[in-house]
Amino acid sequence: MAEAGFLHTPSDNSPDIAKCFFCLKELEGWEPEDDPLAEHKSHSPKCSFIALEKKVEELSVEEFLKLEMQRQTCILKKVTDQGIHNFEEGAVVSRAAIITSATSEQ
Repeated sequence: MAEAGFLHTPSDNSPDIAKCFFCLKELEGWEPEDDPLAEHKSHSPKCSFIALEKKVEELSVEEFLKLEMQRQTCILKKVTDQGIHNFEEGAVVSRAAIITSATSEQ
């Protein structure tokens, strides 16, 4: 699992979930015959970690820093997307409350 970039991140609801440390893709429902690298490529084909053509320990400092920059970009995108999603959900609730308030006053 680790060679494919996955960390075991279990929870009460998902005891077998694993998350890529790089692209943050979460996969669960693992079977004993599953190939972690093949599953990773299938579910997250654009992950730069699985696209590496050499082992992490063979990367130059420059290659490693570029990879880390891409990882930070993935993290920032996920956090930003979640913030936008939360804002949009809040906007729907607020809009409904405003409409209810405005129509009940008439």
